Amino acid sequence: MAMVVDQTVAELELSGYSTTTTTTTTIDDEHGCNWNDWSPMVDWDAISGSHDDFHDLVKSMMDDNVAVLHHDHHHEAAAINAYTVVEEAETSGGDDSKGLRSVHLLMAAAEALTGVNKSRDLARVILVRLKELVSPSNGSNMERLAARFAEALLGSLEGSAGGVHSKHMLTSSTDDYHPTDAVAAFQLLQDMSPYIKFGHFTANQAILEAVAHDRRVHIVDYDIMEGIQWASLMQALVSRKDGPPAPHLRITAVTRGGGSGRQSSIGTVQETGRRLTAFAASIGQPFSFHQCRLDLEHEAFRPSALKLVRGEALLFNCMLHLPHFNHRAPESVTSFLNGAKVLNPRLVTLVEEEVGPTGDRGFVNRFMDLLHHYSALYDSLETGFSMQGRARALVERVFLSQRISGSLAGLYRSHGEEESCSWGEWLAMEGFRPLSVSFANHCQAKLLLGLFNDGYRVEELGNNRLVLGWKSRRLLSASIWTNSDSDL
Repeated sequence: MAMVVDQTVAELELSGYSTTTTTTTTIDDEHGCNWNDWSPMVDWDAISGSHDDFHDLVKSMMDDNVAVLHHDHHHEAAAINAYTVVEEAETSGGDDSKGLRSVHLLMAAAEALTGVNKSRDLARVILVRLKELVSPSNGSNMERLAARFAEALLGSLEGSAGGVHSKHMLTSSTDDYHPTDAVAAFQLLQDMSPYIKFGHFTANQAILEAVAHDRRVHIVDYDIMEGIQWASLMQALVSRKDGPPAPHLRITAVTRGGGSGRQSSIGTVQETGRRLTAFAASIGQPFSFHQCRLDLEHEAFRPSALKLVRGEALLFNCMLHLPHFNHRAPESVTSFLNGAKVLNPRLVTLVEEEVGPTGDRGFVNRFMDLLHHYSALYDSLETGFSMQGRARALVERVFLSQRISGSLAGLYRSHGEEESCSWGEWLAMEGFRPLSVSFANHCQAKLLLGLFNDGYRVEELGNNRLVLGWKSRRLLSASIWTNSDSDL
């Protein structure tokens, strides 16, 4: 247990918080978040109004769309199908019937966007009405999630209709927030869920084991963000009792260039470097920090731009699960991992979301995979924030809304037709060799989950992958790899 708690304390110290456990939700005033100053939640009864009568809602949908539908039998069939689905939801609904109805409306909209009976107009009407039925800030988990999905899918649909296809158009303006909100939300998510720490700690333990006898270590980190991960690694390096003194640690942050609305701007990364440097000095860890910018136009990683020093143990770190990673194109991740193949690092640590089965499964099936994934995530956060509704709402607004928007935008752009595979599968196909997860690493993961509420579980897959799950649903996985030519 001490190993996990020490890493948690290191992360809190780096982020500027004085708390020393993973269960506190107190936020310092300097971060601009005082729960007592928040306004009350929106009253669901006040905003639901006449839309609570579900049959009237569906009938109004049909009436509003009649001008579009009555000349097109295919569209009419789609409308009848949507009506049938939601009518079944009405008759089968229980205490959570509104959430169930919302799911069926989402399914009707997804089905209207694909297949022989597809109708963008019908999908738009369904999504607009659904946004009026549910709120992203109030109601049950499923109601809030349905509202986020409706907002994100409608944004993708309207963006496409307007001729906008940018991969960066992912979030709604209604979710604009102050930078201090992001700091508070990130800390809350770390405190109330193992979602962030699980990936960080698993990767860090693998790194520690790989560089146990090295005097110089160089980690190339894709999109470093706040750099919270590396505080716990530094703490572990300087506190280990066996082996040589703490090695010189060099971190190269691979980042995008600055731009309007981008979280990982040059200034943000520079500030991360300053904080990491100060933290390293405070605990006696030899350290240096560098940046390597991605190609501005294609966000591609160029291995030749990386400064390498003879004698350093080279490692690549790729965290793809963090909730505010919402701007990256798959091509950018591919270029980074291809760079690892070229530079032949000793280790590649990879953390990614576990959304569902891979392969060519079509738009509706992959849409449902996303809905199941985020439903499990919402459920897990409800448990962690059971007495902190406003805290949970902040995390959902700042982080999860962006993740949902990014996931659905990518799915909509591809129409669900692209063959999908996990990044771990991609590494295996590219010739990377899996490295076994150690017993210590597995034990650490179990100890971490013991700090949180029941419901979280850990399983080991394929010897090199630890998976964090919530009840029966897998949330994310951390895997360890090496190039086939590596000396490991």
